[in-house]
Amino acid sequence: MTYYNNMEEIKIKNIIKEERPRERFIKYGVENLSNEELLAIILKNGTREYSVKTLAIKLLNSLGSIDKLKSSTINSLTKIKGIGRVKAIELLSIVELSKRINMTDINSIKLNNSKIIFEYFKYIFDNEKQEYFYAIYLDSKSKLISYKLLFKGTINTSCVHPREIFKYAVLESAYSIIVMHNHPSGDPTPSHQDIEVTKSLFKLGKIMAIPVVDHIVFGSDSYYSFYENLNK
Repeated sequence: MTYYNNMEEIKIKNIIKEERPRERFIKYGVENLSNEELLAIILKNGTREYSVKTLAIKLLNSLGSIDKLKSSTINSLTKIKGIGRVKAIELLSIVELSKRINMTDINSIKLNNSKIIFEYFKYIFDNEKQEYFYAIYLDSKSKLISYKLLFKGTINTSCVHPREIFKYAVLESAYSIIVMHNHPSGDPTPSHQDIEVTKSLFKLGKIMAIPVVDHIVFGSDSYYSFYENLNK
């Protein structure tokens, strides 16, 4: 998306006071501000060459869409003229805070539904370039005790060590376990290795009397639940 086809220098001082981002924030509320206005507030000031308003437009045009900010890095942001390391760090800090805010009420809800788990945990997999394998440890009411990153890289029976998964389950006095990992391709369809790992963990969970109740594969905007598909 291009926010302005013919970008002209937009000086905040040349905008009538009532239409400046901070004044609009106060008058109309944060939810009524555009992405450009929100970014202008976060960036705070421009450079000698660009006003903060123009810099916000440049940033949006470079990203293509605001959601691409989630996958940005300091290096990618500082390639945008006018965005230095300080501004890049501030922007990425906002992104990380938004992820954490989305997770804040997870301790108070029951994680007994794969859709709920997908919605709460999808942010930790955003734009990852390799596979990450997590175990979620639950109490007897299906509420979160903790979750741990256990393995990185291609998920298979040789790298997913059950002893690590169940060691933490015993230490945390977990009643049950849900495992999850991502597919960087964005397609959550389980691989043959995913299926073999899941069969092994389900079997071991029964032996250990700490059931692995689901294995959820995260795609870019969808998921695959072994529990859901076993019970269809």
